Amino acid sequence: MSIEILGQSPDITHLLRTLPMIALSDASVLIQGETGTGKELVAQTLHDESRRKDKAMVTINCAALPEESVEVDLFGRGDEQGNVIQQGRLLAAEGGTVFFDNVESLPLSVQAKVLRFLEAGECQLLGCHKLQLVDVRILAASSADLQKLVDAGRFRRDLFYRLQVVPLHVPALRDRIDDVLVLLRHYGREFAGNNAVVRYSKQAEHCLLTYAWPGNVRELVNFCQRMALLHPGKAIQPEDLSPEMLPEIAAESHVFTLPPTGIKLAQVELDLIEQALEMTSGNRSKAARLLGISRDTLLYRMQKHAL
Repeated sequence: MSIEILGQSPDITHLLRTLPMIALSDASVLIQGETGTGKELVAQTLHDESRRKDKAMVTINCAALPEESVEVDLFGRGDEQGNVIQQGRLLAAEGGTVFFDNVESLPLSVQAKVLRFLEAGECQLLGCHKLQLVDVRILAASSADLQKLVDAGRFRRDLFYRLQVVPLHVPALRDRIDDVLVLLRHYGREFAGNNAVVRYSKQAEHCLLTYAWPGNVRELVNFCQRMALLHPGKAIQPEDLSPEMLPEIAAESHVFTLPPTGIKLAQVELDLIEQALEMTSGNRSKAARLLGISRDTLLYRMQKHAL
């Protein structure tokens, strides 16, 4: 099954509209976002829609590079006559795309050589003084705050700026909560196979819309696969969900007591919306989650109150 970039939220719509334009360029792209948001998918899309799509995309997981031979693994090894004895992974990407995943884990010891590679396409092979020239497109991804790592001296400032010629941010799922139902339905169909598709009761939908999804889209995909395996064709109820997906007991058990003098319901609604927006610094998706409603419902009520 192929995983896709899906959604109708403004952030995802903008990203999907922007990717084809960026793909046509050879500029370096730095893709940032939390783990599980789909940074690898963005990189693959940029490669697949580029003029290099017929060549290889070489993915280098910087967090898994062997410390004792990282330079050889990346650049390769040569002899004094300039012959290539061992081809590194960068040379193997000739004409294609190099994707540095978890680029924040790139050892400081090789960052200067990687910078030179980005700037001039030059590979300095170990044991060889002759430079090898390579034509590749550079993409990188990080779930860390690279600017903070630069300020702390743990990542080269010049390499950071060279990587982020075009910066892209992939939003967390909790910041595009309106896409949750779209994703649930899509992957529900994908995982159903020959079985009936899993459905969700309104109560279960509410739980899933108010859940923070710390593992982002990757967690949601795994969840859909689990539901399809364990509850094929069933209408999922809250009791079928993991305990951490259920709203906090305190929030569920709290009962508002109407004062004898009554209230102005419209004013209470307005006050709660304003408080939620203030608590989330104006982030409407987060505010909707705090209020237990969808983003579209929040926008409707904001319009009603002329906010």
